[in-house]
Amino acid sequence: MRTTAIPLLLLTLLSFSSAAQQVAWKFKTGGRVYSSAATTHNKVFIGSGDSCLYALNRQTGALLWKVKTGGAVHSTPLVYNGTVYAASFDGKLYAADEATGILRWTFTSGGEKMHDLWDYYLSSPIVSDGLLYWGSGDKNLYALDPATGKEAWRYTTGDVVHATPAVDSNRLYIGSFDGHLYCLNKKNGKLIWKFKTIGDTYFPKGEIQKGVTVHGGVVYFGSRDYNIYALDAKTGTGHWNRKEMGSWVIATPLIYGDNIYFGTSDTHRFYALGKDYGEDRWTLKLNMRVYGSAVAVDSTIFFGCFNGRLYGVDAHSGRTTFQFQTEGSRKNYQTVYGNNDEFRPGFALYGDGFLESEKQLHTLGSILSTPTLVDNIIYFGSSDGHVYAVKWK
Repeated sequence: MRTTAIPLLLLTLLSFSSAAQQVAWKFKTGGRVYSSAATTHNKVFIGSGDSCLYALNRQTGALLWKVKTGGAVHSTPLVYNGTVYAASFDGKLYAADEATGILRWTFTSGGEKMHDLWDYYLSSPIVSDGLLYWGSGDKNLYALDPATGKEAWRYTTGDVVHATPAVDSNRLYIGSFDGHLYCLNKKNGKLIWKFKTIGDTYFPKGEIQKGVTVHGGVVYFGSRDYNIYALDAKTGTGHWNRKEMGSWVIATPLIYGDNIYFGTSDTHRFYALGKDYGEDRWTLKLNMRVYGSAVAVDSTIFFGCFNGRLYGVDAHSGRTTFQFQTEGSRKNYQTVYGNNDEFRPGFALYGDGFLESEKQLHTLGSILSTPTLVDNIIYFGSSDGHVYAVKWK
C-alpha cells in the first residue's frame, strides 16, 4: 500500500470556504477546556479548568446552569437518564440534574493525582447495563450505581487511572499509567486478563493515558512507549503493534471503514492505518501534537491539534478539506511559529524552559478536546477558554 505524506506547509496554501471559519457561537469559561462536549437535543454539557461543569443552549451557547466543583473538570460529561455525570480534580464524581444542575449525589474517591505536566485528562464516566464505570488518580476503577452513587465494586491497578473505560459484551477494558491494559468482568470486576505494554528506554512503564477502542473483537489503544497496539479482545494476545519512533500515542484511536485513525505526540503526525494489519494508508504531517480523538462524518475525519487548529480531512486520501483556527491561535500563532509554520528561532518545546514553553503553547488555544458533531455543527473546547460551535457545511 502506498503511503502519502502531506506536508503542513501545503495546507497553509489551501483555500478554505468561508463556512470553515463561521462560528455559530462561542462561550467563554474561566479556564482551559480539555473536556469534550456531550449533547442532547437542546443542550451542550462540558467541563472547564475553572472547576465548573457547564450546561449551554445548543443553538445559542447561552448559559443554562453551571456546577462549581473543587477542582478542574477535565473529564467529558456523561448524560444518562436525566442526569449529567462529570469528574473533577477534587477527586469527586458529580451527578447533577440535567435540567437544573441541582446535585443529586457526589462520590468521593481516594483523591486525584496528576502524573506529570502532560497528564491533561481525567477519566470520563460511562454507563453499561445499569452500572457506571469511572477511573481515578487513586489507582482505582470504580463501578457505581448511577442513581445513587453507591459503590458496587472497585478494581485497583498499579498507578493513576485517567483513561476512559470501554465495554464490549460482558467485558470492560481500562488502561492505567502502570502500563497495563486490564480486561475485567463488568458485572463483578474480576480480572479476565491483563496485557503489559512493551515499554521503552525512557518510558519503561509504557503508560496508557487515554481510552481504548473495541471493534470487531479487537482492542486498539496507544501508549507512552511509542506503540499503538491491537489485541484480541477475548484473550489479550497480540494481533499487531506498531512503534512510532520518538512519540507517544495518546489519542484514543478511531475505527472508520477498514482504517484506524489517530494522531501522535512529538512526531506531529496524523495517521490512517489498515485496522487488520497496521499498514500505512496515508500520513498527514502537522507542526504540533494531537492528543484528542478523531471523529468521522460523511467520509471526513475531524480532529484538533495543539496548534489551535481543527482539521477535517478526507478519510480515503488524507486531503485537508476543512480547517478552523481558534481565537487564541489567530491572535498568538506568530509568537510560536514563523511564516514557514515551523517553530520561531528561540522557541524550544523541551529543555530547561519547557514549563514556560508549554504555557506559551496553550496561548494558541490548543484543542485537546475531541470534536462532537451534531446537525453539521462541531462542538469542542479549547485552551483559550472557549467552547466553540462551528459550522462545517
